Amino acid sequence: MLAALHRQHPLKGHSMSILEITKPVPESAKRADHRTAGKRGGRNRDHPYWFLIPALVVLFVFFFLPTLYNFIYAFTDWSSFKSAINFVGLSNFSELLTNGSLLEDLRITLEYAIMVAFFQNLFGLLLALLLERDTRINRFARAAFFVPVVMSALAVGYIFQAMLKPEGVINGILGFLTGQHVTIAWLGSTTWTIVVVAVIHAWKWMGLSMLIYLAGLKTINEDLVEASRIDGANRWRTFWSIRWPLLAPAITFNVATALLGSMNGFDIVQATTAGGPGGTTELLNIFIFRTFGQGLFAQATTMSLMLFLMVAILAFPVIRFLRKREEVL
Repeated sequence: MLAALHRQHPLKGHSMSILEITKPVPESAKRADHRTAGKRGGRNRDHPYWFLIPALVVLFVFFFLPTLYNFIYAFTDWSSFKSAINFVGLSNFSELLTNGSLLEDLRITLEYAIMVAFFQNLFGLLLALLLERDTRINRFARAAFFVPVVMSALAVGYIFQAMLKPEGVINGILGFLTGQHVTIAWLGSTTWTIVVVAVIHAWKWMGLSMLIYLAGLKTINEDLVEASRIDGANRWRTFWSIRWPLLAPAITFNVATALLGSMNGFDIVQATTAGGPGGTTELLNIFIFRTFGQGLFAQATTMSLMLFLMVAILAFPVIRFLRKREEVL
C-alpha cells in the first residue's frame, strides 16, 4: 500500500512519498523566506544615485544657495553701515554702469583673459610637441611641468613677485649674463605689467593644456602622418595639414577653459601687483574684493552678477564658434 503511494521525482531521480511532498512547511522556514525576499527587494531598491545625495547637499549649500542670494542681494541696499536691507530695484546696476572704473575693469579683465588663453595654449602646445615621444626623460619632464598646476595660485604669485623685483632673481640672472647691473621694474610698467602677469598665469596652467594636447596627439592615426611623409610633406606641412585639424577638440577645450577661467582670475594678480601700477592690472574680481571690503555688499554682489553675465554671454559664442570649427575641419 505504501509502495503504491511512492512515485519517482522528476528532477532528483530518487523516490519521494506523497506524505513527504505534502508535508507542511514550518513557520520558521516561512519567516526565513520572507526575510530573504525582503533583502532581495531591498537590494533591488538600492541605486547608485543614492550616493550622490551628500555631494548634492554640499553643492546646494555652498554653491547654489549663495548664487541665489547673490541674485537677490544685487537688488537691495545691503551694506555694513545699516542693519536693515531694503529693495532698491535696478538702482545698483544703473549706478555701476555709469561708473567709469567698472567699465575700465571689465575691459582690463577681457584683455587679460585673451592674453592668458593665447599664452597658455601656445606654451601647452609647444610642450606637447616637444615631449610627445614616450621616453623616460619626457615622462619626468611632463610631471615637472604639471607641478605648477597643483600648486597654490597665491604661492605662485608671491614667488614671481619676489623674483621680478628690481633686486630679484630675474634681474640677477640677466646681470650675470650681460655683465651689467640690471634693475628692470618688471611689475612697475603701466603698459607691460599686465602682459607679464598674464604670462605668469599661463605658466601656472600650461601643464594642464600640455596634457590635453598630448592626449589629442596620441589619438591621431600614425598612418595618416606616414602617408603625408611618403607624399613628400615636411614636418611643418604635416603638422599644419594633418595634425592641427585633428587637434580641434583639444583646442576647443583648452581655449574655452583658459579664456573663461582667467576671466575669474584674482589670486595671481592680487599676489603680484594687487591691481597696480595705477590700476592697469585691476581685474573686476579685485575691484569686487575691494568694494566688499569697504562694506558695500550690495554693490559688490551686483558687480559679481555682472561678471557672471559677461562670462556667460562670452562663453556661448566662443564654444559655438569652436564647435563649428571642429565640424569644418
